[in-house]
Amino acid sequence: MKLNYSQKILAVPHTHVLRRHSCLLHIIAVVFLLTFGGPVSAAEQCQIERDVQAGAFTEGDVKKLNKIYENIGDEKYNEAAIDLTKMLDGARTNFLKATINQALAQVEWARERYPQALKNFEAAVNLDALPNHAHYALMYQISQLYYMNKRFGEALQKLDLWFCAVPKESITPLAYVLKSSINLARENYREALLAIDQAIDLSDKPKENWYQVKLASHFELQQFPEAAKTLETMITKWPEKKVYWTQLSSIYVKLKQDRRALSVLALAYKNGLLKKKSDITQLVSLYQYLDVPYSAAVILDKAIKEGLVERREKTLTQLGDIWYQAAEIDKSLAAFGAAGKLSDNGKIDLRRGYLLADKENWPETSEALASALKKGGLKESQQGEAWLLKGMADFNSKSYTAARKSFGEATRFPKTRNAAQQWITHMAEQRNSR
Repeated sequence: MKLNYSQKILAVPHTHVLRRHSCLLHIIAVVFLLTFGGPVSAAEQCQIERDVQAGAFTEGDVKKLNKIYENIGDEKYNEAAIDLTKMLDGARTNFLKATINQALAQVEWARERYPQALKNFEAAVNLDALPNHAHYALMYQISQLYYMNKRFGEALQKLDLWFCAVPKESITPLAYVLKSSINLARENYREALLAIDQAIDLSDKPKENWYQVKLASHFELQQFPEAAKTLETMITKWPEKKVYWTQLSSIYVKLKQDRRALSVLALAYKNGLLKKKSDITQLVSLYQYLDVPYSAAVILDKAIKEGLVERREKTLTQLGDIWYQAAEIDKSLAAFGAAGKLSDNGKIDLRRGYLLADKENWPETSEALASALKKGGLKESQQGEAWLLKGMADFNSKSYTAARKSFGEATRFPKTRNAAQQWITHMAEQRNSR
């Protein structure tokens, strides 16, 4: 069992459209940090030769930027973009150009024009004029945009450098989620798993899709015991999600832990989560396999009555078989009777006839066998056995004329000829002795 989650789950944290106040505060904070400095980066830990100091703005630049920030705060992104572009054309220092490109990138991101945002972010980084803390923050956003544009190798390269350069305490769980998602997209499942585990460990409230990424990685690596443990955790956190219960049961089957598989699926059924035919069929099969036929029959009977499983010849026959395994003969007969009415051959009625004969219910035995013979579809040996058993049922019902006819039919078949002839002789002797 291999679930290709990598095509379904990419739990990357995207920065959404900038809102009025958050955007204004964000850009003002960036400018403040650029102007007055911020925390020392850990770039030296990555052996990166970079020592760039923040530049300065002229009084005219500050006035223009303040007007632009007001437009951004009012979500007037088009006007802000026009003013920033004009300002960029006249910018004289690389520090100012980088700052404007960064602001433009944020505006384009707010307008959901991600390719253009990426170009502006890259321009800001390539100018190499911003201090480390701002420079590497841009690299993180570039990594996100590379990922969104399916440029996974470049996304991972930028993100790894960012991880190396920033202080460890400033790394949030979302950064590890991004790293995991990139590796998952690149089908590097071991690295994806390592990253998502770090995200989960760092978070007080890990998100459901983080666990889905973790589970996907375990599946891809065929780490089924670990996948089972992950699903056990997911079930405790999201017990209403049926898929986790059924997946866990399937993994237990794969691990040959059948009783655990049954327990999980039975609890899901008790909690009202199993609403599909395939789920009911799986549960019934597990009960049968583990020799618990009564529970299997109860569940299948209920599912048929509720319409979750079609009331067809095949399912009613299965129900009859399971009731028989549970030694519930009357219920088995009822199921076979319902199945026989839907069948166009006599095989089910023949089986019902055998059960009725075991109960010595001779009139209904004769009726069931007559129906089986009339419908046909029986092998030659079955026809002979049906006529012979019908003769016995007729005899025990004191319907001697019918019995004589049935035994006579049975003599036409090699396997029942001798037994039928003996019954005919026995009936003749009884008649002569009267």
